[in-house]
Amino acid sequence: MTVPLECHQLVKAFNAQPVLHNISLTVQRGELVALLGPSGCGKTTTLRLIAGFEWPDEGTITISGRMVAGKGAHVPTEQRRVGMVFQEYALFPHLDVMGNVTFGLHGSAKDKAKRAADMLALVGLEGLEKRMPYALSGGQQQRVALARALAPEPEILLLDEPFSNLDAALRMQVRGEVHSILKSAGITGVFVTHDQEEALSLADSVAVMMQGRIAQFAAPETLYHYPVDREVAGFVGEANFIPAQAQGATAACVLGTVPLLEAAYGDVELLLRPEQLILNADTGAEAIVLWREFYGHDQRVGLRLTDGTALIARADAPRRFAVNDRLRVSSSVPLKAFAAVRS
Repeated sequence: MTVPLECHQLVKAFNAQPVLHNISLTVQRGELVALLGPSGCGKTTTLRLIAGFEWPDEGTITISGRMVAGKGAHVPTEQRRVGMVFQEYALFPHLDVMGNVTFGLHGSAKDKAKRAADMLALVGLEGLEKRMPYALSGGQQQRVALARALAPEPEILLLDEPFSNLDAALRMQVRGEVHSILKSAGITGVFVTHDQEEALSLADSVAVMMQGRIAQFAAPETLYHYPVDREVAGFVGEANFIPAQAQGATAACVLGTVPLLEAAYGDVELLLRPEQLILNADTGAEAIVLWREFYGHDQRVGLRLTDGTALIARADAPRRFAVNDRLRVSSSVPLKAFAAVRS
């Protein structure tokens, strides 16, 4: 079985300014991959190269065994069998829902209508065929754009910041719906996002991009618990870093002696996720609560230790902490250690 997408050593520059440096990426059939990174890291440029809106200066792109870019190949967008969902959805305002979904389809009017109806059923928009885009909610517009992109039966679906135009509550609902739609249809997809929670919750694999390079490409759980370096650790999820002296399987730090995920020696920085910190009320303890945020299911607590170390912890919701409470802070899970950067 051919691999749906392979990018090999992609290089791209604009006006002599390097944007991508040797990007390599393989996407398996039915897999949903996120390109995650800060603004300007090259993730949208990578998506545009795959779509055929831009051409790589070096490297190759292969879709289902067919080279579409590089080594003399210049296959245009419309011949790549790639579907695209844009950030702004790009619906045609003068066409109704059915007209938007059938646009670009080939065959008889009956066949096009049947395919569009199937796609609208897939995205849960039956009965809205005659509705105009302006009369749709943001979530409905998103699903029309998705149905239109899926209608030509693309090999790969590309999504550029697909949920960024939605408010927070609707964003969570719609991205869950889109994930279910793509998985039920067995679609191979690549989406761009700067939202860590979005990438970790939706994608099967995540490519973390930093300064035009893929810093780490792994499953969400691996990225979160085993980041390849401090930069990735700080970008993927909330993180505390504290100095420590590693002694093989353990390290000594302000919290005491803690176990390590991997053996290390000398000066290190320990990665502590907020949920890895254990909080216990203790009037004689040396940690003080600076602030508290309640989220219903849990709470975030800002702490300062006597040596000035600032920490953020997450704790169960029923336990109420107040500003100026004294807490004992510890951690018992094995922690990831990074070599300390010497100034």
